[in-house]
Amino acid sequence: MTHAFDLASSLAAVVEGRSAPWGFIRGFCAHWVRPLDSGDGWSEGDLAAAEARLGVRLPGVLREGYSLFGRRRDLTGNHDVLLGPAELSVDEAKEALVFRYENQGAASWGILLESLGEDDPAVFVRPDLADKSDERWEGWLGRLSLCLVEIVLSESLSADDEFCDFLEPDDGVVETLEDHAVRLPFPAYPTGAEPGTRWFLSGDVLLRDDGGTGILARGRTAASLDRVRDLLPGDWLNDHR
Repeated sequence: MTHAFDLASSLAAVVEGRSAPWGFIRGFCAHWVRPLDSGDGWSEGDLAAAEARLGVRLPGVLREGYSLFGRRRDLTGNHDVLLGPAELSVDEAKEALVFRYENQGAASWGILLESLGEDDPAVFVRPDLADKSDERWEGWLGRLSLCLVEIVLSESLSADDEFCDFLEPDDGVVETLEDHAVRLPFPAYPTGAEPGTRWFLSGDVLLRDDGGTGILARGRTAASLDRVRDLLPGDWLNDHR
C-alpha cells in the first residue's frame, strides 16, 4: 500500500468526486506520516452523545472522518484544532455548527445549520473580529470532505519534527515554486480568494503556498526537505545547517 500510493492522482480522485476521501487519508498517513489504526477514531457512542447534546444529526462525512482519525492529534491539532465530539458547539447566532478553531482563536470553521442534513455540506470560516457586528460566515471549501483532507494535509505540515519547515518568501520565490513544483489538483481556498492557498509537490516534498505570505513544507526525508530549501532560498525557520 505504501509504495502504490500516488498523492497527486489520489487527491485528484477525491477532488473530482470519484473517490471517498478516506482512501486518500489512509494512503497519505501510511506514506507520509504514520499509518492509521483502529484506535484513531471516536466511537459511535461519542458521536451519538454529541448529537444528543446538540440536538442535531452530524453530517455523514463528519461522522466518518471522526470515526477514522478524529483522535489523532498529529493529524488534527498541530496548529489549528479539530474539536472533539464533546467540544462541538453551535455559534451564538445559531447559524452554524462549529467544529474547528484557529490556534489563537482568530477564526472558527463551521457548517451552516441549514445544511446539516446534507451528507457532504460546504464549510465556512468566520474571523474573530473586535467588532462582532462585522463577523460573517464566509466560504472556505465547497465540500466538507475536502476540508477534512485539507486538515490532515495542513496539520501534517505543522508537526514539530525535522521533516517540516516554514518560509516567509522573498520576491520571486513563489514564482520559482510555480516553475519547479507540480501544482496539486486541489481548489484554491478560501472560496473566491485570489490567489488563495495552493498546494504543490516537489519530488518527496509537499508544499502549501498561503497566497504568497508563507510557504510550509513537509518532506518524506530530511534530505528531500533540504533540496527544497536550496531550491527556494530564504530564511527557513528550522534550517540549522
